[in-house]
Amino acid sequence: MFSSSFPEENDQSRTGSITLTDDKGRSLECYIEHSLTVDGQEYVLLLPVDSPIEIFAWQGEEEEEEAILVEDETIIDQIFGIAQAVLSEQNLFLKHTAYALTVAGDLPPVEESELFTLEIEDEEADLEPEQLQLLSSFYHEEQEYAIYTPLDPLLFFARISQAGKPELLSPEEFRQVQPLLEEHLFNEVE
Repeated sequence: MFSSSFPEENDQSRTGSITLTDDKGRSLECYIEHSLTVDGQEYVLLLPVDSPIEIFAWQGEEEEEEAILVEDETIIDQIFGIAQAVLSEQNLFLKHTAYALTVAGDLPPVEESELFTLEIEDEEADLEPEQLQLLSSFYHEEQEYAIYTPLDPLLFFARISQAGKPELLSPEEFRQVQPLLEEHLFNEVE
């Protein structure tokens, strides 16, 4: 199911997974969805093993309510225990993993009434709205928070270093190699 062109002595080629690590030492276990070599450099398309989640704070009045993505590590640390407790009621285990919060366990079936469409405003890029499924909501210090999981998969693109470790591409690096990668992926699909 997973394609991989890692050398045989690399254990990760047999498991079809690889671990990303951020600058804080947190890790994120990922499946290798695709592996390809461009100009002698190996690249991998990675999908987290666990489901990514996003926490939003609801702000404003009933008619004008707006969901603000919680990205501040201090706030995440303050509400992490509460979020973990409300998700555990659904047999989901919240993890503070690298690059994204994730949950282990079986997500509930998608229900239309629980979907939220996030309109992404970016003048430089014409981005599609993101569909998110509500998993749970809670209050902390009179602030309402909601925990969502994206319906579209969260993918990471990394290069494999000389030492055999995955290195996440920066947005600039990704834009530079994207045309080459799309060409290789498209050619392999045909």
